[in-house]
Amino acid sequence: MSRARYSHRPFYDIPTAPFQNAEEAWFWFIRCQKARADGARFEADMGSMARPCDPDDLYRAVIHLARQRRLSPEHLQTLDTFGLALRPPDPRCREEERPARLWDEALERLSILLKTKGIIE
Repeated sequence: MSRARYSHRPFYDIPTAPFQNAEEAWFWFIRCQKARADGARFEADMGSMARPCDPDDLYRAVIHLARQRRLSPEHLQTLDTFGLALRPPDPRCREEERPARLWDEALERLSILLKTKGIIE
């Protein structure tokens, strides 16, 4: 008697929801990295809503922009610092005026790349 085998649902059958903007995608990436550091492992159909990419796709996009020198080390530091804080810099705060400008520049450059890949709307 043959036994029915379980196989994962093909990834292309799972509906995906693109991110609204690059900032939402960046904060999702940071949360995934924090979970990964805590020992979580990611699979395609784990979450309640499938995303059109893996966390590593966002990492590769940022590294690609950095290698092209479209993102400076200062941009990367700002993305890291405020990403880990899970909040954007506040341009109304005097100490965060420059980081807010760098944050906006970095996410604008990242959004162009993510739109072409269909990761954001």
